[in-house]
Amino acid sequence: MRRYPPIADHGLVGNLRTAALVSSEGVVDWFCTPRFDAASLFAALLDHDRGGLFALTCEAPGTTVRQLYLPDTAVLVTRFLTPDGVGEILDFMPVEPDGLHETSGPTRLVRVLRVTRGTVRFTLSCRPRFDYGRAAHRLDLKPTAARFSALGDLATHAHLQTAGPLSLERDGDDAVGSAVLRQGETAAAVLTVYDGQGGVPEPITEAGVLEEFEATREFWHTWIRRSRYRGRWQQMVNRSAITLKLLTYAPTGAPVAAATMGLPEQPGGERNWDYRYTWVRDASLSVRALLDLGLEEEANGFRQWLGDRISAGRTVTGEPLQIMYRVDGDPHLAEEILDHLEGYQGSAPVRLGNGAAGQLQLDIYGEAVYAFSEARDVMQFIGYDGWRKFAEFLDWLAKNWDRPDEGIWETRGGRKDFTYSRLMCWVAFDRGVRLATELARPADLATWTAVRDQILEQVMERGWSDRRKAFIQHYGGEVLDASLLLMPAVGFVSPKDPRWLSTLDAMEEELVSDSLVYRYDPAASPDGLRGSEGTFSMCSFFYVGAQARAGRVGQARYAFDKMLTYANHVGLFAEEIGPTGEQLGNFPQAFTHLALIGAAMELDAALDKVEAKEAR
Repeated sequence: MRRYPPIADHGLVGNLRTAALVSSEGVVDWFCTPRFDAASLFAALLDHDRGGLFALTCEAPGTTVRQLYLPDTAVLVTRFLTPDGVGEILDFMPVEPDGLHETSGPTRLVRVLRVTRGTVRFTLSCRPRFDYGRAAHRLDLKPTAARFSALGDLATHAHLQTAGPLSLERDGDDAVGSAVLRQGETAAAVLTVYDGQGGVPEPITEAGVLEEFEATREFWHTWIRRSRYRGRWQQMVNRSAITLKLLTYAPTGAPVAAATMGLPEQPGGERNWDYRYTWVRDASLSVRALLDLGLEEEANGFRQWLGDRISAGRTVTGEPLQIMYRVDGDPHLAEEILDHLEGYQGSAPVRLGNGAAGQLQLDIYGEAVYAFSEARDVMQFIGYDGWRKFAEFLDWLAKNWDRPDEGIWETRGGRKDFTYSRLMCWVAFDRGVRLATELARPADLATWTAVRDQILEQVMERGWSDRRKAFIQHYGGEVLDASLLLMPAVGFVSPKDPRWLSTLDAMEEELVSDSLVYRYDPAASPDGLRGSEGTFSMCSFFYVGAQARAGRVGQARYAFDKMLTYANHVGLFAEEIGPTGEQLGNFPQAFTHLALIGAAMELDAALDKVEAKEAR
């Protein structure tokens, strides 16, 4: 077993409330329960010795391992090809009927072992470490059942049950075991975690576990059939859609930015953040992609969550919205350092919580309004009282948009007049004016219209560099920024405007490396952090969309096809791609998969037009 497998060397399983990472060796090395932002039970990815893991693997010499998803599902298969036989592990988390409720039952992780040819010996090692490895536990053991009970103030306990020829033994306060299976034989290991609840799980059987497998597979098949995407990249788009669904907290409809915390943007560096929260920006921009896929339930679920945040008006900053929240809408995300964990490959510090929650990032108002403007009936999500709150925060923005802020990239190098923030403030007023007019709702249209026009004129004057012949990251600077690739997408400029085409050319020269896009140059625009970073996968997909809109369809397709080759073995992307092609940062990242979907649909539309023109 490797101490720290590559970040990309994992698949993801989940139950729409939390998720687990499973390495290609069959090791669960990241799992928080009962929800994404709860404390970890297994966190070996952040400290191999102290974090805890659940390994179910085959260690025979000469073994070759393959990992894949069953098509159009979130059922992960890890296959071991040994000299004596072929065995595999099916990993999944059942989506319980009550999973849509905050007060739903325990969390279950199911692991099925089976052999399809010959004979295979599997080994099991279950070593939970409660509360990020800060809490000790007690083990009560029987041959086919282990109960791990956290000590101290925690009321969490985990039950491991086995079925078939798989028995457990004690190893200190952990459980180990092994089983030799022959062709056609199966076994199972099921982990059930109770958080502050009593109860003991029902005994498991092989037949019962296989029924759960079939039910889980059918759930995902039924869900993905709702997608109406039938374009050229259906397999990758479907995988991205399933990943976005896995990263959405079903009880509230809030998507998290990623399943993990602390995975570095540079191994050994300090750019290590907790991404298990809901960013208003990321989630708002996902609405368009979800609607284009036909996934209205998911789009509406987030808009309802966002409407509740607007109505509540409860933030740590005292402003109408803040950039991120917990999945239940709690605005408190105090950042602390877990200094007992060494970090992935020694990448310290490991941060719990996110101090950027208190930053001023004015672009979120534009993204929030954009999300509502895509609704067929925005009033069903916010109602009249919500509209009044909505109008109040646009009135607030009319007085506060012209301020320096920390910007989309959450820099810790001081506030600046970021062009992207102004761009999205323009979107807020542009869409706000449209909504108020279309819905005939009370609004200060004269002020909103005047501010909208003022922002556009300011960006054209101060956000443009005559020397660079490009829109720039912030006023008074000369740095380029890939976030501005969204300018034509939101209608601020025409995709073929001379200023925009010149900007696209400048970005291609400075920020693009073999179709991969850096978000900006930290050396030219210090962000208050040490170290470097890789190319931003989200920006690489934004680049594809911008090229397609500009009519550069051949370049767009090449960039898209090239970018897809950097997906991991099961079609997942982290936040960044490093200098030698490795995936970096938290994993998998929702915004990257959202951008992939948007780029695929944008490119499909452009290619359809080209082919139709050629056919005439």
